[in-house]
Amino acid sequence: MDFERDPADDAFREEVRGFIAEHLPGELAARTKLGYHPLKADTQYWTAILHERSWSVPHWPAAYGGPGFTPLQRHIFEEECFLAGAPALSTQGPFLVGPVIYSYGTQAQKDRYLPGIRSGAEFWGQGFSEPNAGSDLVSLRTRAVRDGDHYIVNGQKTWSSEANLADQVFFLARTDTEAKPQKGISFFLIDANAPGLTVRPIISLDEGHSLNEMYFDNVRVPVENLVGEEGRGWSYAKFLLENERAFSAEVPRNKRYFERLRHIASHELARGTPIIRDPRFSARMAELQVELETLEFLTLSALYETREQPSTRPVGSVLKIRGSELQQRLLEMTAEALGDNALPFYPEPWIDGANACPPGPEYARGVVGELYFRRATTIYGGSNEIQRNIISKQILGL
Repeated sequence: MDFERDPADDAFREEVRGFIAEHLPGELAARTKLGYHPLKADTQYWTAILHERSWSVPHWPAAYGGPGFTPLQRHIFEEECFLAGAPALSTQGPFLVGPVIYSYGTQAQKDRYLPGIRSGAEFWGQGFSEPNAGSDLVSLRTRAVRDGDHYIVNGQKTWSSEANLADQVFFLARTDTEAKPQKGISFFLIDANAPGLTVRPIISLDEGHSLNEMYFDNVRVPVENLVGEEGRGWSYAKFLLENERAFSAEVPRNKRYFERLRHIASHELARGTPIIRDPRFSARMAELQVELETLEFLTLSALYETREQPSTRPVGSVLKIRGSELQQRLLEMTAEALGDNALPFYPEPWIDGANACPPGPEYARGVVGELYFRRATTIYGGSNEIQRNIISKQILGL
């Protein structure tokens, strides 16, 4: 692997930076940098702008409407977007179900769903975890029974990301109770407004709403909404989850967190001196910076490796652990740097009853809420304990 700077990549970075400067509204960037959950309208607005440039699905191949970026170009693009304060693209459609559809779906499914994902016109929700099947997803109990041209689905999902915003939902259900657990699961798509499908909110510690429960009560799912083969859903889910775990390294997001930490530590005072000048504090920041640069190298290595040949090693599990734990440490240290300014809770401005004039400096807003929300980073996508089990089995042979 050659990570030497290529003038073409430098030119591409300048192209991306110039495009963002021209098209990203300052108010939207400022709101994003505060760390609050993005509004659906914000995400759709930015996705539509990127779609006009064919950049809304940066990791998709050109054959399916993506830009065909090299791994390094994708990394540069995502980094520039995050550092500029562009709202994150919806994870569920572009990064999770989209690749499953173009890899395993029928041509009719590709024609129906991929355009709406690329343009941002349709949002997706995820229906994987259940009350007794989280990281142990193979234990799921939601049932789908074939009835002519439909499947009748009954069951409950929980921690369903963005289901409250969704126009469409992808989910797993058991279609065969006699087969081995991994062999009896199928992968489905359904309209979020289908009769019998109910979405209930789960309000998180930061008072935000991005998680939900979903209840399936005799929901009729057309047979043509089955992705791939019946009983192969576990294979498609592993493909999806590996993408999610690799994305969980979130180097661009972690870089933005580090820059925010640096900014706050340069302005907050301890005994009249910026806290960043404290030798112990600055040494800890240096440790985090080294970890961040190491994570970036590991991510780029993985991107180049999978470009040449798909890896049989649990690369996503490694990146998920390192990236998610670094996120939490960065946010914890940022709250520490805020000192007393971290004591007030700053709810998202659009929540009813939120303080229109919160105390403290503006850079304090959103830090504690995001710290609370990102406690889930080491849980969603398969808990880090499960990822360590995967690594111990597939790499160490234990």
